[in-house]
Parts: sequence; structure tokens; C-alpha cells
Amino acid sequence: MARISGVTIPNEKQILYALRYVYGIGMKSSGDILKKANVEVTVRVKDLSDQEISRIQEVINEKYIVEGDLQRVVTSNIKRLKEIKAYRGSRHSSNLPSRGQRTKTNARTRRGKKLTVGGTAKKALSKT
Repeated sequence: MARISGVTIPNEKQILYALRYVYGIGMKSSGDILKKANVEVTVRVKDLSDQEISRIQEVINEKYIVEGDLQRVVTSNIKRLKEIKAYRGSRHSSNLPSRGQRTKTNARTRRGKKLTVGGTAKKALSKT
């Protein structure tokens, strides 16, 4: 099992797709990393040599911010927006979408499970 930037990546996948398990690396940056490290895109992780893994790790270390460092940067950016009382910061603090999406309908991912308000359901007729 290969470990890159503290993340164990799956052995059976191609290295192009396996690199995406590292937080902060997507398809585009994965391809760029492999090109700079002179590693074939279609090779499986289990077939990589230690030299190739170390070249990939060097490219990531010199060029990219990944994993814990990137998460720290993102959370500090959100914290800064909240502190300066920016609109986006207020949306983050109230758990609402911050990029202009509608909230009358949709936005369930951000707002959570739908809560029905009591008293809106029709009451059953009772005998008098």
C-alpha cells in the first residue's frame, strides 16, 4: 500500500484516479503531478516503484497545499469572513448556502432534514 501525503491510496486503482483520495488533489492537478513526475497515467498503484512514489511526493510537496494544511487554510478563511461580518460569513454561520442559491425550495444539503411545522396538517373530523 502506497502512502502519499499521509493518505493510504488504494492499490487496485490507476494512479491518476488514486491520487484524488488526497484532499486537495482533483483530476486536473492529478494529471499535472504525474506529468511532472514522469509517471505513466495508466499504471496501477501496486505496480509503482518506490522511486516513482517518492517523485510524486516531491512534486506534491513543492507545488501543492494538501490535506491538513489546506483544511486549516479553508477554515481560517471562513473564520475570517465571520469575524469581519461579511455577507458570506453570515451565511456560513447560519448554515445557509453562501453562493447565491435559492433557499425557498432546495438547499436541503445545507439546511438539513425538512421539519414540518405543527398545526398545518388537516385535522380528522371527530364525532360530536
